Amino acid sequence: MDDEAELRAACEARSFDQATTLALERYGPEILGLLAARLRSDGDAAEVFSIFAEDLWRGLPGFAWRCSLRAWAHRVARNAANRYAVAGARRAARNQPLGGELVEAVADRVKSTTLVYLKSEVKSEIRRLRDELSPEDQLILVLRVDKGLEWRDVAMALADEDLDEAALVREAARVRKRLQLATARLRELAAERGLLAR
Repeated sequence: MDDEAELRAACEARSFDQATTLALERYGPEILGLLAARLRSDGDAAEVFSIFAEDLWRGLPGFAWRCSLRAWAHRVARNAANRYAVAGARRAARNQPLGGELVEAVADRVKSTTLVYLKSEVKSEIRRLRDELSPEDQLILVLRVDKGLEWRDVAMALADEDLDEAALVREAARVRKRLQLATARLRELAAERGLLAR
């Protein structure tokens, strides 16, 4: 059974703790990596990941499967990061345990193993180049290139709300064009720094 089918089966069986655990095990490392790249702080990324894990757990009962759970999880993480950025002093109040001990343990394991991996020097150089792109371009690059999401899933992950079919097709086309422009900009930056032959 593939990842999405197994996750969907757990949700349909109303085993939301199991579905959350499976989703965190399968998609947690890539989402934590995305958060670390976006927030540029392992501590902030770990805190937002905890918020994301709780949001995922709370949101699964209402997830309608209009896109992949992977794309939806990226949107949940993006929304958690956005809330974290504006929450300020309210952050401490969010430090409450997740709904289940198993879910919390999986989230902690993903955080501890993924943050060590993200610290390599090569990744730091690539991150410095990507930092010069807009936050949306960085997110598109990570979701499509690094994580391999389909265009429709990238569009859905970036959307602030569910999109109808026509809007989803338009947004996917817009995202494809943004990625094309972003990769051209990255090549230009790499050439300026002598990382590529012109």
